[in-house]
Amino acid sequence: MSTFDVNHHRTYCYTGGKASDANKPTVVFIHGVLNDHSVWILQSRWFANHGWNVLALDLPGHCKSEGPPPASVEEAAQFVIALLDAAGVQKAALVGHSFGSLIALEAASRAPERVTHLALVGTAYPMTVSPALLNGALNDPQRAITMVNNFSHSLLAPPPSSLGPGTWLYGSSRALMRRVLASNRSANVFHIGFKACNDYANGEQAIEAVQCPVLFLLGDADQMTPPRATKALASKAKQGKVVTVHAGHSLMSEAPDEVLFALRDFVGTPA
Repeated sequence: MSTFDVNHHRTYCYTGGKASDANKPTVVFIHGVLNDHSVWILQSRWFANHGWNVLALDLPGHCKSEGPPPASVEEAAQFVIALLDAAGVQKAALVGHSFGSLIALEAASRAPERVTHLALVGTAYPMTVSPALLNGALNDPQRAITMVNNFSHSLLAPPPSSLGPGTWLYGSSRALMRRVLASNRSANVFHIGFKACNDYANGEQAIEAVQCPVLFLLGDADQMTPPRATKALASKAKQGKVVTVHAGHSLMSEAPDEVLFALRDFVGTPA
C-alpha cells in the first residue's frame, strides 16, 4: 500500500503487494458507490505482479482516505488527476466500475494526454438512479443496501451462492457496503455517490474528448447499468470496444477471471 497527499488530505492506494513505482506503466483502479479498493483485489494483484505499477484507490471520505467525499463526477475526476500528480505518474490506464467508470471517463476527457487506456466496467450513460434508491440511500440506507445488492447480482449469485467454500457474494458485498458507510460518520457517502451518478450530464462531450482506446466491459445480466444503456456512449468512442461477460453489476466478484482477462488483453503487456 501507499499513501499520498492529495488536496491536503491523506489518500490511500492499494498497490497489489508491491511498492509503488511511478517509473513503471501504471494502472489506476476506481471503485463505485459504497465500495473501496478491495473490489479490485484479484485484478490489482495480478497487474502488480506482471510489470505494472498499481494504484487501487479509496475515494476521498471512503474507508482509508481522508477528505470530503466528492459531490460530483467532475470533482472526483479532478481528484484522480491530482492523485496522478501526487504519485509522480505522468501517464496511466484508468479502470473504473459504475460510479468509478464515470469518474474515469471524465478524468480521461480532462487530461487526454495522460490516459493511455480507458476501461469502463459496469457503466451506463446517463447513469440514472431510481428515486426509490436515492431516497433510500438518504433516509433508510440499510434497506437501500439490501435493494442495491438484490439488483447488483445476477442469478449466478442467489443465496447461498459461492465461488468456493466459505464465500457468499450477497453477504460479502452487503458487509462491504455497510463498512464503507460506517467509515464516514460526517457524510452520507451512499447518497452523495448516487446523486453524483444521477446528476452527471457530461458523458457524451467527455467521450468525444477521449483520445485513447476505450473498453466497455459489461455484464449481460446487469440490472443496475444494463448493456443497452451504454450503446449511445459506445457509438461515440473513437477507439471503442465492447466486451460482455456473463454477470450482473458486480462483475469483479461474479466473473473475476473474465474481467481480469478482458482488462489484460485490453491494456497489453508492459514493454
